[in-house]
Amino acid sequence: MEKYEHFTGIAAPMPLVNIDTDMIIPKQFLKTIKRTGLGINLFYEMRYDMEGNENPDFVLNKKAWRNAEIIVAGDNFGCGSSREHAPWALKDFGIRCVISTGFADIFYNNCFKNGILPVTLKESEVAALLDAAQNGENARITVDLESQTITDPKGETCRFEIDPFKKKCLLEGLDDIGLTMEKAGAIDEFEKSYKSGRPWL
Repeated sequence: MEKYEHFTGIAAPMPLVNIDTDMIIPKQFLKTIKRTGLGINLFYEMRYDMEGNENPDFVLNKKAWRNAEIIVAGDNFGCGSSREHAPWALKDFGIRCVISTGFADIFYNNCFKNGILPVTLKESEVAALLDAAQNGENARITVDLESQTITDPKGETCRFEIDPFKKKCLLEGLDDIGLTMEKAGAIDEFEKSYKSGRPWL
């Protein structure tokens, strides 16, 4: 997993509440175990019509937000089933941060394991960012994980809270496999010691 770095990007406004994981990536796209290739199907039922043509009214299909790296969303983002394909699809599209007043727990934790920063802010702060995001590529938002701040296009900053361990993992690019590999030396030593004490194995 790549290390998470300070960045400034376009934010797509999605003020809907209760955006669930089936809306993020519908069930018919869950057959793969690859983390890539799902971005094209992100928000499929809102993004395309019955013939597979783009819905011109959907925010990510509009020129101003096609290259969005941030989503500013309504409350309870990522609710529903616990499919890890949801953060996979977001990341594959290019989303690096989702800002909301609240997230479903499993989705929230899955984001950190897949290099996405979920940021919880007050309702008034999210409302202000939703308003700013309406200006698309002309109004960029800065995400700074190190200082735990979100800065709007006017330079106004709000601070968010994050678990120190989750923050460390994102900053250092450590998923579950990466965390295990940090202990590779100790694991090797244990296996050598275990085998030498049990030569019959």
